[in-house]
Amino acid sequence: MSELEGPRPGEPRVAVIGAGLMGAGIAQVFLAAGVPVAVHDPAPAALDALPGRISAGLGFLGLSNDGPGGLLRLGSSLADAVSQAGLVIEAAPERLEVKRRIFAELDDTAPAGAVLASNTSAIPIREIARDLRDRGRVIGTHFWNPPYLVPLVEVVQAGASDPAAVHAAIALLERAGMKPVHVAADVPGFVGNRLQHALKREAIALVANGICTAETVDTVTRFGFGARLGIVGPLEQADLSGLELTLAIHQTLMPDLDRTPGPHPLLVEKVRKGETGAAAGRGFRQWGPGEAQARRDQITRELVRQAAARRTPEGDHQ
Repeated sequence: MSELEGPRPGEPRVAVIGAGLMGAGIAQVFLAAGVPVAVHDPAPAALDALPGRISAGLGFLGLSNDGPGGLLRLGSSLADAVSQAGLVIEAAPERLEVKRRIFAELDDTAPAGAVLASNTSAIPIREIARDLRDRGRVIGTHFWNPPYLVPLVEVVQAGASDPAAVHAAIALLERAGMKPVHVAADVPGFVGNRLQHALKREAIALVANGICTAETVDTVTRFGFGARLGIVGPLEQADLSGLELTLAIHQTLMPDLDRTPGPHPLLVEKVRKGETGAAAGRGFRQWGPGEAQARRDQITRELVRQAAARRTPEGDHQ
């Protein structure tokens, strides 16, 4: 969104619990749309750093902090942050016990009509809400990193979720310029991470079986089918190609795909040996000094370019 619209009468305020990278990014999305946001984090350093993080994120998009900054409030406690909220989004670490503690407090302190949402990437919402009195107002809102550059939000309806809570969250997310989708079943990983990690499972198996290198996997993905995934999804592409072709390929391919029932042994072994990725200098690929940050910067620049294209009239038309 290129210009601050300002709050709309009667529109719910948003509270974000967690001021890390995801919490800051989620707050920025709503602030840039003119929605007042209160944020709380139990770590004072994270809360103190929040305005700077949001200002930097707005800067990536060429937006001023003057308007959005005035809509941000730092909550001195969780109860203070959620006191006026119509939508509360938890963006805490991906640990079930942490999320359960936060939601237990929200159950007691959030306004009665507030929708309570978790930004979990994979934990079923029913597990987070298991011990709450009012599970009907608990949903999932899975944002992707960074939220202000990746527009998708998976809005997850658990078995006990009130459909009205889902629809209210979707409406506010659309108002904020996001691309919400309704996930109608509460399964681990929802939709996006099930697709993403099905691909990663096969990618790891290809390397483990000596079929190709990690570099080849990434090149094939980026410059092959991945080049069109942002334009046409897999099922639309199957329709356009003809389902008889997909069936013929599946008859040959499916019996040979990896079926490892848990984490692949190669992944487990790499973590055991400390080969945990770019921060360690080695994961599936080798990383020299400065290479990881340079690659992250390159990825961010490309995401900014794509976000800018979406904000243009031509991008909106597409």
